[in-house]
Parts: sequence; structure tokens; C-alpha cells
Amino acid sequence: MVKVAHVASISGSLRFLLLNQMLSLREAGYEVVGISAPGPHVPVLEAAGIRHIAVPLTRRITPGEDLRAFGQLYRIMRRERFTIVHGHTPKAELLAQLAARCAGVPVVVDTFRGIYYRPAMHPLWRWVFLRMAQLAAACADVMLSQSREAMDMIVREHICPPHKLRYLGNGIDIDRFDPRQVTAGAVRRKREELHLPEGVPVVGFVGRLVAEKGVLDLLQAVPLVRKRCPDVRFVFVGQADQDKDDAVDPAVITGSEVASACIFAGAHTEMPEIYALMDVFTLPSYRESVPRSPMEAAAMQVPCVLTDISGCREVVTPGYNGFLVPPGDVKALAEALVTLLSDRDLARRMGEAGRAQAIAHFDERAVFARVKAEYARLLQEQGLTVPAPLWPDVAPAGVAYDC
Repeated sequence: MVKVAHVASISGSLRFLLLNQMLSLREAGYEVVGISAPGPHVPVLEAAGIRHIAVPLTRRITPGEDLRAFGQLYRIMRRERFTIVHGHTPKAELLAQLAARCAGVPVVVDTFRGIYYRPAMHPLWRWVFLRMAQLAAACADVMLSQSREAMDMIVREHICPPHKLRYLGNGIDIDRFDPRQVTAGAVRRKREELHLPEGVPVVGFVGRLVAEKGVLDLLQAVPLVRKRCPDVRFVFVGQADQDKDDAVDPAVITGSEVASACIFAGAHTEMPEIYALMDVFTLPSYRESVPRSPMEAAAMQVPCVLTDISGCREVVTPGYNGFLVPPGDVKALAEALVTLLSDRDLARRMGEAGRAQAIAHFDERAVFARVKAEYARLLQEQGLTVPAPLWPDVAPAGVAYDC
């Protein structure tokens, strides 16, 4: 049995970003283990049949705790004798992939989601994060990039040599996020739960409550939008990310001058129903890899307003399934939202185009196929046996499994 460890900093990443991928690998004949800090999402992983190993990983740079976590990861990898270690999220990539190399793991894989730095970050910190990415990549046999634009940056910044770099992409469960699967009754019940009056237009935001996601920009845009669309409501879905220095307290939303137009919904698992009640989705972020929430919104036929940054440009084609606005430009953000709220025919056409684009480009099964192809290639290069699938994969119609 080929044993694979997927390592992320927090259990939420394993659940929301990687669980379907891990289940797909298990169906392909791999034994799959998840490693992260302990957290509230571990029972969901274990209920799905994914064994979890807890390691006290943190998302901040904490040298003492990081050293202890590295030592624990090394001991786990020596004990478990993994065939493949696959790192996700910046800190976990570095510590897990370095520990894997020290422990003699045959195959090490890195999924690159971007460098953590903001435009105003001190150059020294940017240098530190780049060096961390370089070291993580040096420990890996292959680096899988979620973004095509990021691949240019990876080569330009000498993070990884081109021959070790592969395009992975990002995807969602387009069968789950399908407007045909959500009934009118379910949407009505969700509106009642959120105290949304019937018929009022809704702008939705889904993401971590941190400043780099553009939460504060969106709050500034609310009064500008209400001047022309006075009945509009803004629904914020997500949790405050207290591990981040730019965390936004939900009280900033509920206690703001525009609180009467804003609803803080917190974290939700019934996301198809949430998207189904939206008229427009927005994520005015400053930094992304390839964000999932607008992919989900697009699959649910909701037009999107994103910022014109790397990653977002791979989800929205301006004028086709939404608009891109400059990051930090509150007036442009408000104008784009008003355009879609005011022109229902345009919004409907962009929503339909978004669903078509999601089917063609955002199907997570294509991502899973690329991961399996890289695993098979690397195992064969090491003279190791590729596991036989429990049952053959069936490629979704219209999806090219290029690797």
C-alpha cells in the first residue's frame, strides 16, 4: 500500500480544501493520512475515513514552536514510513517537506498557493517568505502551482527551477454547486434564517474576515451602493482569522454605520443555499492564489466582482462572467456592484456564463487527475509500484486532464 500524508497548518484546510482530493486518492488505491494542528474539523475528517495525526503547527512564524513541530513531524515520518508527503499552505510546506527529506521519504510534493506578503509588507519579511518558499521547493520532487500567473513568478523569483514546476489549477465540486440542486423552498428558508426580506437584492461575500480580503473596502462601498440601490443587503459569510495580524472583528460589521444593510452570517456549511440567494458575489481581495469562493459562486450562476490581481484573473473574465476592479478602489467596486444590481439581464447572462466556465475549467476532478498523474510519474521514477484504483476514474464531460 502506498501511504500518503497531506500536511496543512490547520484542520480547516484539510477539511475544506483537501478532503475531496484525499477521498479521491483513497479511491485510487492510496492510503491517505491528514496531518495538521488539532482543531474542530478533525471529527469530520475521521468520519469520512481519513486518519488524522495532530501536530502543533502554527500559522505565524514562531521559531521555538516551529522547531518543536519540525521534530514531531520528523519522528512521525520515520514511524509512519510514508511513501509520499504532500505539503500545503506555506508553513506546513516548509516544515513537512524538510522533515520528509530528513526522514528519507521517497516522494515529496509541494502544492504552491502563493507567497504570503502584502503590498505594504517590509522588504525584509518579503525576503524571508521568498527564502522559505525556495527551501520548501528545494525539498520537493515537484511543485504544483494552482495559478498559471504564479508559475511566472516562481521562475522569476528563482523559487523553483522550471523542470520541477507543473500546473495544477484549483477546482470545486461542480455537482454540489449546481443551482438545479437547490430548491426554492431551501432558498426561502435560508433567507428567513438570515432575516433577509423577500425580494431585496443581495450582495454576498465569502471568505476569512481579514483586511487583505477587502472586507473593509466592501464596508466603505456599502453607502455608495445604497445611494443607487437603497434596498440592497450585504451578507458576510466567514469567520475572523485571529491568527492574522489584519483580522477583522465581526463587530466592525455589525457595529458599523451601515450595519442596517449588513448581515454577518458567520461560518456556514450550507453554501449552495447561501450562494443561491445572492444576486452578486464579491471578493475585493488584495492577495489570492486561485480563490474557491468565486468559483463556487460562478458555478451557482452568480456574477462576480473581484479585484484585478493574480488568481482572481483566472476565475473572472471581465465582461463575460463578472467584473475586475483595481484593489483598494472603493468607487470602482461600488460602481461594478451597482451595474450588476441594476441590470438584471446582464447579471443573468454573466451568471449563465459563469456556470459554463465553471464546468469547463473549475471541475475539481481535473485537479485530482493531475495530482494522481504526478504521483504515478514520481513513483515510477523511484521504481515503486503505482496502486491500482478501487474502481476506475471517469473523466467528467468536457474536462481535459492535461498534466
